[in-house]
Amino acid sequence: MTRFALTLEWNGVPYAGFQRQSHAPSVQQALEEAAFGVTGEDVRVHASGRTDTGVHALAMRAHFDLSRPFDPFRMAGALNAHLLKAGHAIAVLDCREVADDWHARFSCIGRAYEYRIVNRRAPLTLDVGKAWRISRPIDAQAMHDAAQVLVGHHDFTTFRSVHCQSASPVKTLDRLDVRREGERVVIEAAARSFLHHQVRSMVGCLAMVGQGQWSCADLVSALEAKDRCKLGLNAPPDGLYFVKAVYPGE
Repeated sequence: MTRFALTLEWNGVPYAGFQRQSHAPSVQQALEEAAFGVTGEDVRVHASGRTDTGVHALAMRAHFDLSRPFDPFRMAGALNAHLLKAGHAIAVLDCREVADDWHARFSCIGRAYEYRIVNRRAPLTLDVGKAWRISRPIDAQAMHDAAQVLVGHHDFTTFRSVHCQSASPVKTLDRLDVRREGERVVIEAAARSFLHHQVRSMVGCLAMVGQGQWSCADLVSALEAKDRCKLGLNAPPDGLYFVKAVYPGE
């Protein structure tokens, strides 16, 4: 048995997230069908994180097992050829053999996301489906300052989807930074793991701070409430990107 680790990039607009769905196309289904086309084997692709409908990935890690050896370089090229032929917006950036006990999800010790806001009155053209447009002026520095109250070890129930399957709402947020780049406002989040909708929920509330609708005290109150009903806003999936996964020794 050979285990292959993949680094993946995709445009999330056409997909109902990574995980297979019975009613809509998914990244996992596309990869598994491509792997079957290359190898003739039914494989199960595991990723370092699940993503929602419309969420993008810059460097998602994943793995699958094959019953026979296969050159990793050829595997990447063949998978990309099948994905391209099928019209998928998915690319295999890297493929390599890994130890049998390496797992894309369970071996991962850190994950990073980025959220992109375009702050302008004009509608989006090039960034349709790839960023959240906010037409009102927003204060990125106020957002960054408020974001720091969320950093650390907290019960993030308020920022957790009711459909979240995590055993506990308690997480340690290592970093939450906000910066402005011209008309773009970029939010970067890093932690060992995240709750379902956690990043989008934090971004939505920070956007309210940036527009003067919430104060930092309001954000603290929402966090301390530990109540999903106290959430100010859940940001749309369009601007969310899975940036990287971290593993021991890498």
